[in-house]
Amino acid sequence: MITGEIKNKVDKIWETFWTGGITNPLTVIEQFTYLLFIKSLDEAETIKEKEAEVLGIPFEGIFPEDKQHLRWNRFKQLGSPEEMYRVVSDEVFPFIKNLHGKDDSAYSKYMGDAMFLIPTANMLAKIVEGIDNLPLDDRDVQGDLYEYLLSKLSTSGTNGQFRTPRHIIEMMVELMKPTPEDIIIDPAMGTAGFLVAASEYLRKNHNDMFLVQGLKEHYHNTMFYGNDMDRTMLRIGAMNMMLHGVDNPNIDYRDSLSEINKDKEKYTLVLANPPFKGSLDYEAVSNDLLKIAKTKKTELLFLSLFIRILKPGGRAAVIVPDGVLFGSSTAHKAIRKEIIDNHKLEAIISMPSGVFKPYAGVSTAVMIFTKTGAGGTDNVWFYDMKADGFSLDDKRSPIEENDIPDIIERFNNLEAEKERKRTEQSFFVPVEELRENDYDLSINKYKEIEYEEIEYEDPNKILERILKIEDEIVKGLKSLEELIK
Repeated sequence: MITGEIKNKVDKIWETFWTGGITNPLTVIEQFTYLLFIKSLDEAETIKEKEAEVLGIPFEGIFPEDKQHLRWNRFKQLGSPEEMYRVVSDEVFPFIKNLHGKDDSAYSKYMGDAMFLIPTANMLAKIVEGIDNLPLDDRDVQGDLYEYLLSKLSTSGTNGQFRTPRHIIEMMVELMKPTPEDIIIDPAMGTAGFLVAASEYLRKNHNDMFLVQGLKEHYHNTMFYGNDMDRTMLRIGAMNMMLHGVDNPNIDYRDSLSEINKDKEKYTLVLANPPFKGSLDYEAVSNDLLKIAKTKKTELLFLSLFIRILKPGGRAAVIVPDGVLFGSSTAHKAIRKEIIDNHKLEAIISMPSGVFKPYAGVSTAVMIFTKTGAGGTDNVWFYDMKADGFSLDDKRSPIEENDIPDIIERFNNLEAEKERKRTEQSFFVPVEELRENDYDLSINKYKEIEYEEIEYEDPNKILERILKIEDEIVKGLKSLEELIK
């Protein structure tokens, strides 16, 4: 989480946009992001230059010799705000719009209609100075800063768009352990948080993949896929991926649930937190998704979609609202039955309702399953997450209690979980029991609560003690009365 000091700096920059006449939060985030991106490009270039110098190898960066004046550390030092404004609006912005020459790249597609909307030289000078004082060297800080910016969207949550907390995304990626061969998709990608976290996991744990030409090519061009219906989110997502070192992610403007989406058995890993407040008309939904569960609810339709787009053997870790786990409608039961009977349901991690605050207080769970097409569910692992390292109120302040390391450790060693009792925080439930309970997947259905026996004192003794106290009170009152007389 970003500190109060950084928040204050961001708020000050936000205020500059606001007082300068840019009051739409989405426009502010977009313009803010362009400038963050321009600064990050220069910082990344500087690091690569230094590395090349140390290694004594020639360096060819993204800024050609005749374009060095377009770098952040150059134009920020220009004498007058007017000169800086001319360079940024007439040269820097067109330069970043055309950064990826390929017309079919995600970056080119969504930067094509990007517009530089900062109206005055003085306003730009103030914003550049503010951004220059932000500590963006650390990728985590950069990610948290993005999250904080997005939290300012007044519309967040109205269309089921909850910002998935970064530590929850990272937990899910750690649980799934992406491999260099995976083909990863988030069909409701927002700002590409899951895809970025997966790319970072691979850089950290499989860095040797970049020494193999085929795997390196796969990483940059055919590993990451994301869909969304908001062009601004696609633009921010494309920039986010590029800043995290993925050259050409496959990011598309697409309604993942519609007939337009023809994807089938294409991906090996789904990581997603799809919208779960929406309700669609049947006409707007792809017919084959309605075959599994005829419903208008987006959270159920997305589960049907995940099953369809995964290759056999493909895995999914997705966030679902609690209603999916125990809903009693025909469609709710049908989707749970499909996953349990025809595929392999592996785990349900129940999360506390405060995880999505301040956007929403909805209770959710992480569902993990593998597409088999032939069943395979035997024992399903349940975990009752009570704390995620932050307070569960609107403030979400850091706290000591955090179950996430325990969840990752236990999931990686499920053999040791077999002996655990239902009174503990995690335990197995056999598939037969799930079937007997109408495929109910809510942890409270199976959790056992241990009641401690409390021994109370003999009522006669309690009464005797009360009478004694009462007697002392009466004596005290009499003494007080005599003093007053």
